[in-house]
Amino acid sequence: MAEGLNKVMLLGNLGADPELRMTQGGQAILKLRLATTESYLDKGGTRQERTEWHSITVWGKRGEALARILSKGAKIFVEGSLRTSSYEKDGEKRYRTEIIANNILLTGRRGEGATESDEMGARPRAPQASQVSARGTGSHASAPPSNDTGAGAGAADEEFGYGGGEEDIPF
Repeated sequence: MAEGLNKVMLLGNLGADPELRMTQGGQAILKLRLATTESYLDKGGTRQERTEWHSITVWGKRGEALARILSKGAKIFVEGSLRTSSYEKDGEKRYRTEIIANNILLTGRRGEGATESDEMGARPRAPQASQVSARGTGSHASAPPSNDTGAGAGAADEEFGYGGGEEDIPF
């Protein structure tokens, strides 16, 4: 019998600052609220938008590192798996579905200085996607955050050799 596949990929904006907590055993848990918005045409041909809210959990040192880098409004790509748990509230059994993140890409901030020509590739830009993997114990997640407020810039950029200026682009 073949194994199943439980994989989620989301691109959206953080709706709140991350919440970092510690378990009694000292394990870090980072909770994120991610909004994904899609647009569609309704039956009358009018463009509509639908926003879904997702609960994201990042465990361990990755969560600690991301807590220093992320803030409300950050645009991120999340790759992970779905996990459903249940609990009782007022005698009623309730269910909660969340995404356990394996990988997170920082792709910038919502509306941050991007023009239509930038989005269409008319002008080259410095790399904006920083990757902080949510799995394993790699060293780049524990790097201190940068004071640079540029889109996606931070500790991960510095470790991978992206100085932030276009003259420093490694390709």
